[in-house]
Amino acid sequence: MLVDTHMHLNVEQFVDDREETIQRAFDAGVAYMIVVGFNRETIPLALELAEQYETIYAAVGWHPVDAIDMCDEDLEWIEDLTQHSKVVAIGEMGLDYHWDKSPKDVQKDVFRRQIALAKKVGMPITIHNREATEDIIDVLKEENAKDVGGIMHCYNDDAKYVPTFLDMNFHISLGGPVTFKNATMPKDVAVQVPIDRLLVETDAPFLAPHPNRGRRNEPAYVKLVAEKIAELRGMSFDELSSVTTENAFKLLKIGDS
Repeated sequence: MLVDTHMHLNVEQFVDDREETIQRAFDAGVAYMIVVGFNRETIPLALELAEQYETIYAAVGWHPVDAIDMCDEDLEWIEDLTQHSKVVAIGEMGLDYHWDKSPKDVQKDVFRRQIALAKKVGMPITIHNREATEDIIDVLKEENAKDVGGIMHCYNDDAKYVPTFLDMNFHISLGGPVTFKNATMPKDVAVQVPIDRLLVETDAPFLAPHPNRGRRNEPAYVKLVAEKIAELRGMSFDELSSVTTENAFKLLKIGDS
């Protein structure tokens, strides 16, 4: 049994075969999924899917790329949604310096406000980081995000930062890049992370794992991620699946936790 801790079945890439995609995941042994809503358009469908399927849950938050679009009412809306029985985390939030839609100061402000909300409601957070690691660390420390902890989503950074995130009460979630033949950083991280702080995800429809790289990703492929991590760590797939599932259950308070 596996948990895909971060995916986006609520985006347009799945409009034609969403139900079939979900069934393929169940058939592949992906028993639980977290669908992440990250703006006004994707949050409602994340909740709809969570309400429709017993083992699909939702995270709700505001993506840094869209930070410039967030208003006070949006944050109040997210706060209200954290009371929903199927919402298990706030996010994805963070910083993204690759795209230039939202200025860095605006991204940081929206990031800080969501951390404050998470602390207010006592809920873990899911962090998006693209080319902004040092600033991510600074904000997390300054806002005492350790109080709630959460997930460093689709970690694809230098392994040297892993101890810092672990010290701040975060789990490390690995996705498709750990299977890429030319990707050394996530492979190093896959071996370094303590097994009780490791999670797996797809970030579907993005970053499909080998041998599906370049195609649309989907939750069923989290099995390929788990198989690769098990190989790198020298452990069985069943053991890796069991431990990462238990980690997700405990952190997100789902399943049999």
